[in-house]
Amino acid sequence: MNQTNKQQDDSYHRPVMVEEVLSYFQETAGLLVDATYGGGGHTSALLQSNPELRVLGIDRDLDATSRVPVGHDDLRLHLVTANFGDLEKILAHEVPNGDLAGALFDLGVSSHQLDVPSRGFSYHSAGPLDMRMGPDATHSADDIVNRWSAGEITTILREYGEERFARRIADAIVKARPLNDTLELARTIADAVPAAARRRKHPARRSFQAIRIAVNGELAALRSGLDAALDALRPGGRVVVISYHSLEDRIVKRRFVAGATGCTCPPDMPVCGCGTVAELRLLTRKVQRPTNTEIENNPRARSAVLRAVEKVPA
Repeated sequence: MNQTNKQQDDSYHRPVMVEEVLSYFQETAGLLVDATYGGGGHTSALLQSNPELRVLGIDRDLDATSRVPVGHDDLRLHLVTANFGDLEKILAHEVPNGDLAGALFDLGVSSHQLDVPSRGFSYHSAGPLDMRMGPDATHSADDIVNRWSAGEITTILREYGEERFARRIADAIVKARPLNDTLELARTIADAVPAAARRRKHPARRSFQAIRIAVNGELAALRSGLDAALDALRPGGRVVVISYHSLEDRIVKRRFVAGATGCTCPPDMPVCGCGTVAELRLLTRKVQRPTNTEIENNPRARSAVLRAVEKVPA
């Protein structure tokens, strides 16, 4: 990857924990799915470091798959505009032999999505109440903010944002309607929480996360996409996931631990009666985090955690 392309990658989306990702796939040969292609930073690094890899890059954001130039001239890269929640269908079409060597999920919002006000993801600048990661989203943030009931909004703020002031915020949103942009929404949320809560992190952070997750169906997509990748993985293949909040990481951890759990029979049983066989080997017993140096250079990396597993022979 030349320096010009690297700069284009970083300006669109700065990939997190690249060296750690490379370490898990350094001996991988064959097809790897980059389920969240974004700016192509991880994919470019993987293709550059490992000549034995081919990459199927997936992103639901048309900006990512149509405007990022890096790697488009590389015959080892094929890009698909799709939601990784549909990974089972994508693999059935793109990888009919089902021979998947690895998969990478870098979850959350890209730098480009956050930095472009017209996408509506940021609570720091005025933008439309959108938050759709791709055209496949069935509704926008405007639908939730200006049309959903206070009860429905409370539920998503609690479940997806783990927001303790969910009811107060939901009531304030309904009372302030119509809300016209993201700054109006952020101010409404900030005014609804106690003053003490405003002195810590931005008071709209959790609510914006919750609305974004609801708009894009992110948690359901993660569950189905992760299952599809693990099912298609060949023995010795690996899956690496980078998460940015506890809801994502909890799903990943539970799925990985469940797959790595073997016989659950009582230890005094002479013969296994449950039939449970481990399909995975945990490569990360505890989450990996970015180095202090990376966080200093890229503050958005501070919340990232990485987990990895390897498929074991049946």
